[in-house]
Amino acid sequence: MPGLEQALTEIAAEMAERTDRGDVATYIPQLGKIDPKKFGIAAVTNDGRVLMAGDADEPFSIQSISKVFTLTLALGNVGDALWQRVGREPSGNPFNSIVQLEHENGIPRNPFINAGAIVISDILLAGHQPREAIGEILRFIQFLADDDTIIIDREVAASERATGFRNLALANYMKSFGNLNHAPDLALGVYFHHCAIAMSCRQLALAGRFLANGGRNPATGLSVVSAERARRIGAMMLTCGHYDGSGDFAFRVGIPGKSGVGGGILGIVPGVASLAVWSPGLNANGNSRLGSIALERLAKMMNWSVFAP
Repeated sequence: MPGLEQALTEIAAEMAERTDRGDVATYIPQLGKIDPKKFGIAAVTNDGRVLMAGDADEPFSIQSISKVFTLTLALGNVGDALWQRVGREPSGNPFNSIVQLEHENGIPRNPFINAGAIVISDILLAGHQPREAIGEILRFIQFLADDDTIIIDREVAASERATGFRNLALANYMKSFGNLNHAPDLALGVYFHHCAIAMSCRQLALAGRFLANGGRNPATGLSVVSAERARRIGAMMLTCGHYDGSGDFAFRVGIPGKSGVGGGILGIVPGVASLAVWSPGLNANGNSRLGSIALERLAKMMNWSVFAP
């Protein structure tokens, strides 16, 4: 079995040679400008090593990966009462589908599809102006990564707002069922901005390390969430983190992961490491094509799986 550093280097070299890179997300105009040849991968181990290969220090739009952090914050604010407004089941539909909301009375299937994340944004708005809620999310992620240089890409946020008609429909529809407490436009402002946070693979892997370490930041030993909550967030990532491709990712990779249409994936190997990979080209389900392949390779090379004995 190769060492982790060697494995990352080999995977980055292999991905650089591939031509089947998928398609960038052109429906958000700013994302459509990203070079599809980019590839980065990083691992932060629980014993403190930070290992990288490729474009692992180049910031990219984390998009829906931010939903892991907003879910963590919202659970901290309202606890299990959150699950009265958002479900915990895989959707089996595209991430921006409106179909299930009608059948399920405005309750989104899970916090990682767009509708669910808009409800989470509404929860984080309680008692705040949108600017304050957005600042709280950004500061939380900066705290987790121990890096106050992480920013929101305002051009991406503006691009999402200008083209986010489907998300506006989702928000208005949930408001009609009484599942938004604030004006849809306010909840969407928070949602669009946290999806527009820009991070590198290194920063993202650092931010996710508490989930690989029983809820504690291994660098400080301080608890971010309880071990039980860390496990439950990991369970949501495993079952719902890749939209209607979640089952295939669990089958092929076997670890909790959360993707974003910016081409990033955050992966968690409980007890071992936090991983981040970025390749902007997406597959048919809106997940990074080469990112998914790279994590499958890495998990196989390192014998990582939540199903392993």
